[in-house]
This record gives sequence, C-alpha cells and structure tokens, in this order.
Amino acid sequence: MSLNQADSLAQVCAQLMYANDNTSQSMGMKIEKAMHRQSTVSMRVTKEMLNGHQTCHGGKLFSLADSAFAFACNSENQAAVAAHCTIDFIRPAYLNDLLTASATAVHQGSRSGVYQVEIVNQDDQLIAFFMGSSARINQFVLPSNKRETSS
Repeated sequence: MSLNQADSLAQVCAQLMYANDNTSQSMGMKIEKAMHRQSTVSMRVTKEMLNGHQTCHGGKLFSLADSAFAFACNSENQAAVAAHCTIDFIRPAYLNDLLTASATAVHQGSRSGVYQVEIVNQDDQLIAFFMGSSARINQFVLPSNKRETSS
C-alpha cells in the first residue's frame, strides 16, 4: 500500500471512529489531520472544562490526548485499544485556549504499539506530554466491505 493510500485509509478510519465517539464530539474536539500512524486533534477549552483553580481539568487534557492516540493507533484499520497510558502535565491551559494534540507512532508491531502525544496551546507552548501503549484486538475498524489493511 502506498503512503497516499495509507493516509486515505487513516482518514476513513478516523472519520468513522469520530462519528461514533460521543466523548470527543461532546468536548468539541476536531480531527485536524489523520494520517498513517499519526493524528492531530484540536479542542477549545470551555468553562465546563475548568477545575477549581480555573485551569483546564487534567482529565480533559487526558481525554484530548487519548482521542488523538486512538485515531493514530487505529489508522491501519486494525482495531486497537489502550493498554497503558501516562501523562505529564507541563503547564496549565486556560479558558478559551485552543489546544492541539499531535499523536505519532514510536513503534507499531503486529499486536502492540507505542505512541507519543504532545498537547500544545495556540502559542505553541507545551501543555502536556502523553505516552500510550496500544493493543490490537483482532478486529477491523471499518465495516466488512471496507476491510483494507496496510501491509
């Protein structure tokens, strides 16, 4: 499969996953880019996302990183779930900040993968750094009539 085909497959997988992802939708996340083993997802910090310090709740930052991770590790039409994730909070995000999470594969084997996600704000300041391990679950992302896989 060519890189263009792999990127096209990634886009179709991400769009289908997003269409069924109530959490990402309800938090206002948008897929900015879906490519082979990569994704970029953005989210604006709203009042409902603020904690008692009036900064973005860590769980919301984790959810943003986790969604970017999911779109990247499912980009080859091999359904994968998180096996282990960690996040380091570097600096706070504030009301109305536009956050962008960029996920990239560090390693992808036949069954497991390792992905890193960096969340930055609109000033390109690092907000959080996430590492996730994925496990493929022997299923496809796309319906049976679209079961293309990368080789």
